Amino acid sequence: MEARAQARYVRVTPMKARRVINLIRGMNAADAQAVLTFAPQAASEPIGKVL
Repeated sequence: MEARAQARYVRVTPMKARRVINLIRGMNAADAQAVLTFAPQAASEPIGKVL
């Protein structure tokens, strides 16, 4: 089953968010959460909340 989530009014530029999203694209949720936990980018926190 596929789901969609959307975060609005996040103060991160789209290019910086896209860099983090490309790291986790195609992973399952548990692996993506582990990568986001240790990612140094500031955008990884709001992306992790959406995930």
